[in-house]
Amino acid sequence: MYCYQCEQTAKGTGCTAFGVCGKSPEIADLQELLIHITKGISMYAHRLRLLGSSDHELDVFVVEALFTTITNVNFDEERMESMLRWAAAMKDRARRLYEVACSTAGKTPEILVGPARYVLPQNRDDMIRDGATVTPEAWSAKYGEVIQGLRDLILFGLKGSAAYTDHAHVLGMEDPTIYGFFHEFLSYLSGETFTVDELVEKALEAGKWNISVMELLDKANTSTYGHPEPTSVRVTPLKGKSIVVSGHDLRDLELLLQQTEGKGINIYTHGEMLPCLAYPKLKKYKHLVGNYGGAWQDQREEFDRFPGAILMTTNCIQKPKDSYKNRIFTTGLVAWPGVKHIGPEKDFTPVIEAALDAPGFLEDSPEHRIPIGFARNTVLSVANKVIDLVKAGKIRHFFLIGGCDGAKPGRSYYTDFAMMTPKDTVILTLACGKYRFNKLDFGEIEGIPRLLDMGQCNDAYSAVQVAMALADAFKTDVNSLPLSMILSWYEQKAVCILLSLLYLGIRDMRLGPSLPAFVKKPAFDVLHEKLNLMPITTPEEDLKAILG
Repeated sequence: MYCYQCEQTAKGTGCTAFGVCGKSPEIADLQELLIHITKGISMYAHRLRLLGSSDHELDVFVVEALFTTITNVNFDEERMESMLRWAAAMKDRARRLYEVACSTAGKTPEILVGPARYVLPQNRDDMIRDGATVTPEAWSAKYGEVIQGLRDLILFGLKGSAAYTDHAHVLGMEDPTIYGFFHEFLSYLSGETFTVDELVEKALEAGKWNISVMELLDKANTSTYGHPEPTSVRVTPLKGKSIVVSGHDLRDLELLLQQTEGKGINIYTHGEMLPCLAYPKLKKYKHLVGNYGGAWQDQREEFDRFPGAILMTTNCIQKPKDSYKNRIFTTGLVAWPGVKHIGPEKDFTPVIEAALDAPGFLEDSPEHRIPIGFARNTVLSVANKVIDLVKAGKIRHFFLIGGCDGAKPGRSYYTDFAMMTPKDTVILTLACGKYRFNKLDFGEIEGIPRLLDMGQCNDAYSAVQVAMALADAFKTDVNSLPLSMILSWYEQKAVCILLSLLYLGIRDMRLGPSLPAFVKKPAFDVLHEKLNLMPITTPEEDLKAILG
């Protein structure tokens, strides 16, 4: 195996013996092979679209295949093997559809090579063997590490965008042009010759597309559940039977809430599910009582102490401890060997039964609440007041401190930075990186909370909309606002968001806790020269550089 797609990759260069995330070399190689075959599907599907045709089954499969290979999603060899066999069938389907479309249009089909020509072996061992030939390390031997790193920058961004596209699709929201984007870019990555400048521009174009993807998901979430509203959320447990839901999927939470209503079970969110408690149509369920625990990397200790059932949706699963392996469940694309999976019918009866069999919390803990729900609608509703406070010198600066959390040393930077921000500044935050400081009291500035939690990682769309509205109000551009972005990253959804911000031309962003292993120095130098993208240093030094 060779994997360097997450921030915590071994030695900052790449995992080779076993994944820091917990994936085995076998799973890693099977995932690489799935990406290879998926590129082959898109090579045909892209050309099919150029002929005016498309196939929804191909579109959805490619998105799910990309999402399946995101960090902390699928660790199960059997499910990966099944998906590879389905991918091979999808590639054959794509080829046939392309050939029929060519015949109808009176054109001669291109003779495609590379991923389009790959034939899947019959047994898993041979699949693993083939997967080892299409790792980033293997491709680096062909393209060089700089070019390959930029190809992977685009690929990892596509994986993040696919996750958001899948979330929207689950809620019935789709855009055919976005499916076309995935096919076009995967087909492009299957090419033979590349330059640094061309790949950088293509990465920024992927960021442009990701804005459309986040807009689609925002529309799906808000049209289904209403716009998030300021909400005081309990973060300490209540007495009673319990289920905790982690991951990102709002639909799974809603279905669980429906199936547990009246059963005497309290439902808690965890990790990136915390923002769900601000959506009006989810808040109406009285047994959705609060949030339990913090970010994804603490789950093994937190779930060990949780006296109920656990449901993992989308990504963020870690290797379960034996102490709770019989009461943790996966659904959607998430999988761990030996963990009970809830299929597409979404019958959560096993989860409910496990919760009723577990002791639950035996008493109420002392009440502690935190504020959430400051997405764009809420912030823009008080925009005039915010603008007046800026003009009056009562708000000096805005900091967007957000992104993924993780276990790697150095992430205390974000806690320290937030605590050091002056009292006349406002902190915007989103994603699970906020758990580094979201239980602290930052106070207010004339009724405006100094800490504004904007939601999940995909709610970067909200942050961008707020920034653009403020820029319009001050008759300037985003880079001229008193706004600084201090970003943390861990996995591929952070990559697509970074590409979107770079596409928008946002300068002077600080990224940490370490730079991506796949973005080599010559490529990073281009981004630094164009937009002054830079690594974090220390809170003291960075604050001094920003505020003077």
